[in-house]
Amino acid sequence: MQASTLNDDKLFSVVLAAGKSSRFGALKQLAKYRGRTLTRGALDLARQATGERSLLVTGAQWGKVAADAFPAKGFFVRNDAFEEGIASSIACGVRAIEQVADAVLIMLADQPMISAEHLQGMKACWQASPSCIIASEFAHTAGPPIIFPVAYFPSLKALKGDRGARALLQHHAEEVIRVPFSDAAIDIDTQDDLERID
Repeated sequence: MQASTLNDDKLFSVVLAAGKSSRFGALKQLAKYRGRTLTRGALDLARQATGERSLLVTGAQWGKVAADAFPAKGFFVRNDAFEEGIASSIACGVRAIEQVADAVLIMLADQPMISAEHLQGMKACWQASPSCIIASEFAHTAGPPIIFPVAYFPSLKALKGDRGARALLQHHAEEVIRVPFSDAAIDIDTQDDLERID
């Protein structure tokens, strides 16, 4: 059997699905788009990019979210501090994989327009430039999905509040490779958002 390479085997995906969905009015993670829940759709995409090295971060009503997503290849963790904001879920996911990963692909469960082709393009960029941050470019900004190399794990674990990793992208702008994908601008905050794209 051929020995695995660093870039091929040690990219882990972390799908964030821990929030309370306060603006959605129901458990957004289980809302359906094209026959699948948002969480299951995001996990299916993650597995196309990283196979069994896919992690789901749960929080609010974690049992229901995990039951919907599994059995499936991959694994999940529960973020007991999910009410502190998205940063706590990022930190929770990174802590779960930091001993075995060379990079993390951070995905949001509420971005249903992300494609497998986009994730594969991001992965290819990381394989070519494994020390760079690989971010999706949309609406004149950069954001998730994002690949962070292991060197950024301490900073990801130190994030606080509900702003995600945007500050890291700004602080390390010279190390960021942007992969254009306009549909990454579409995220689901309300039921109207979902109805507009369904």
